[in-house]
Amino acid sequence: MRESPSIELIELLRQKGAKVDYNDPYIPKTHKQRQHDLRMVSKKLSAKMLAGYDVVLISTDHSDYDYGWIVKNAKLVVDTRNATAGVRGAGKKVVKA
Repeated sequence: MRESPSIELIELLRQKGAKVDYNDPYIPKTHKQRQHDLRMVSKKLSAKMLAGYDVVLISTDHSDYDYGWIVKNAKLVVDTRNATAGVRGAGKKVVKA
């Protein structure tokens, strides 16, 4: 978790007024760090939850995720890790960043 770009992304999004949740199978909750204290708990993924977000941001590429399922259930996906490269039919739902 230390020096993860996800921390900076979460902080930037929050500064802009976004409500941010996260999911990471390896980080069940965030811990206070020298410069950061997000105070967050990993949310369990569900199709309903994904559909409720304006955007799903992929900032880490874990082999644990079914990226096709995520794309199918999300309104929009911003993929910063090219994790959805193998997802067929993603079309305009995925933006590479």
